[in-house]
Amino acid sequence: MTIQGHATPNGTIAFSKKAETDHFSYSPSSDLTISQVGFGCYRISTGIDAHVESLQFALTHGINLIDTSSNYTDGNSEKLIGDLISRLCDENLLQRNEIVVVSKVGYLQGQNYEMARQRRRQGQPFPNLVKYSQGLDHCIHPEFIVDQLNRSLNRLQMETIDVYLLHNPEYYLSWAKVANIPIEQAQNEYNKRIKLAFEYMETAVSDGKIQWYGISSNTFPNSSDEYAFTSLAKVLEIAESISPDHHFKFIQLPLNLFETGGLTELNMPDKSSTVAYAEANKLTVLVNRPLNAFHKDQLIRLADVLPPSYPTTIEEVSTAVDSLVTEEEQFSNHWLPLLEEDPPTNRQLLEYLSLGQMLDGKWQGFGNFPNWQELQSRYFIPRAESAINFLSQHEKGSEEFIEWLNTYIDQFNNTLLAVGAFYQERSAQESKQIMDTAVSISPEWQAQSLSQTAVRALRSTKGVHCTLVGMRQKAYVEDILAELANPVDIADREVAWEQLKEVLTIPLE
Repeated sequence: MTIQGHATPNGTIAFSKKAETDHFSYSPSSDLTISQVGFGCYRISTGIDAHVESLQFALTHGINLIDTSSNYTDGNSEKLIGDLISRLCDENLLQRNEIVVVSKVGYLQGQNYEMARQRRRQGQPFPNLVKYSQGLDHCIHPEFIVDQLNRSLNRLQMETIDVYLLHNPEYYLSWAKVANIPIEQAQNEYNKRIKLAFEYMETAVSDGKIQWYGISSNTFPNSSDEYAFTSLAKVLEIAESISPDHHFKFIQLPLNLFETGGLTELNMPDKSSTVAYAEANKLTVLVNRPLNAFHKDQLIRLADVLPPSYPTTIEEVSTAVDSLVTEEEQFSNHWLPLLEEDPPTNRQLLEYLSLGQMLDGKWQGFGNFPNWQELQSRYFIPRAESAINFLSQHEKGSEEFIEWLNTYIDQFNNTLLAVGAFYQERSAQESKQIMDTAVSISPEWQAQSLSQTAVRALRSTKGVHCTLVGMRQKAYVEDILAELANPVDIADREVAWEQLKEVLTIPLE
């Protein structure tokens, strides 16, 4: 059954009055009342109980904006939202008019990618499709938007999506740059494509499929002379050229303690920032990536990292790596020939049992603790486990070989722990330094944790209406709700963000 209705001013006000704290913003472009933090659904998927529990807890405890996209978990993010809201409405725990649902269109991945390939084979390709990389295309042509909007409404089980955004349309510009298209020509074509999309969006509003539309772009905060820059002033001008009563009312952009461009890059014609320009034109600003900053080609997680239980020194890590290299050399020189495997299997075993060699002289170059955790869980551990499982059942594995294998496993685990402890200790120091720096610039940002401080800095800044946080576990929701229980004074804070930009662009010591 389709969920009827959409978010309304009265419904969202009623929702805010049921909440225990006053943590809501007024959306100037829609007259809606929205929670200062929204539930980001980037990695939310059906079939995962923790995700359902987390979103339900958020919706029933004061968070009323949900942000998703057609490509998030290949459409399963939207399915989870539709299933949950349908059930909560049936149980009278929620009213559709209380909840603001944001979705996006543009990416072709997974099922969409295969669907587009099938259309090409049938001689019906989507127009203006950008071939970005293997397994990833991008498109904002009306023909594609029509298809995707209907699919999103289906998955969400909704009559209307409140806010529908073009999802990183600047992919065209990234492609054009590689194709060596002159920047002026590329920008002109970019603007034509956006206008086509906006014209259809107005039709979708008239048809009751969406209430408002906008753009989510990673390049809103960029310098105006960058090739892939998306100018808010220009896209607003495009919307106004279509109709003085246009429904281009929302934008979304990355903003956090490190990536401050939305507030500090004066890239608008009047020498204001994108956020300030949006505020002056009564647009609603949604912020993404508040806790995941990209800085000097590294991902920095803006959350507390506890010190390791057993810190390690550089010397101890180097010794562990050296010992692992010794075990790997023993396998290569002594044990591998005795197994009498074919050359391809030998090559794979040597590749999979090479952690020590890959770490030797390089283990300090992985950036930070989150990077190391990702590398360890996605690369090192699966490969080692595959090789170890194969070797532990090998028909030519003698007792002496099994004894060596057990020694190798112990040394492998000890090395992972040693490297992990090194990065954990460093990240713990860095997270404390980031928080101390932010609070020294603006004492009002002082909170119980770095994640809360990062969110408080944003929600206390004038022009930022909602900060989108990924909350795949109930504990993450509880952390955010604890922060939202603290009242904040909303102010310009331009000086604070400018100071933060200067301080946090230097390498952390």
